[in-house]
Amino acid sequence: MHRRVPVTRIRDPEGETEPDSAGEAADGRTESLPSPTEPSEGPPAPAELAGWEGEGGAVPAAAPEAVEKTEELPDYKDRWLRAEAELQNYRRRAQRELELSARAAEESVLLELIATVDDLERALNSAIEAGAPESWFKGVSLVVQRVLAYLERQGVSAVDPIGKPFDPAYHDAILEIDSPEGVAPGTVMQVALKGYRRGDRALRVARVVVSRAQDRA
Repeated sequence: MHRRVPVTRIRDPEGETEPDSAGEAADGRTESLPSPTEPSEGPPAPAELAGWEGEGGAVPAAAPEAVEKTEELPDYKDRWLRAEAELQNYRRRAQRELELSARAAEESVLLELIATVDDLERALNSAIEAGAPESWFKGVSLVVQRVLAYLERQGVSAVDPIGKPFDPAYHDAILEIDSPEGVAPGTVMQVALKGYRRGDRALRVARVVVSRAQDRA
């Protein structure tokens, strides 16, 4: 800050006061001059900045708290990566469970349709034996064909295992009989309940009669 210095006015013999050239302007306004004993405002002295520099003018070392937080960054990153991996695994499990639930619901409906086909086929066999009218026989046969066509569009097909080796993935043996001559043991001889598959999975296993090796006395 500047301090005003009193200005001495000089009165001439005629009674007029002339302004001092250093303290008063020509228009009568008084100017303030800085005091030689009071320092003026300006940039801080180098001595005032000495506390901000380290030895040799280097920047002072970081605070211990900042160093500790910097060391914790890799740990936070590792935790984030683990959490991201767990989230991805959860999403995959949820998607897989959703697909399995949807497939189970579809297969439940398909099995009901297959059971309906079984009943209609039994009705057709009984109608043939009982001599039912041909119109009735054709009508029921048309319904069976329509249902089988729908099952085929859904990827479902009947399994015909007669004469083929027994496969536990698609067959359920309910009875064993002695193998006829020329037939290898473990061959499917009869079908008690038709089986169905969807893709490479068994939708319903076939109940079959399997040949076995003959007992040699």
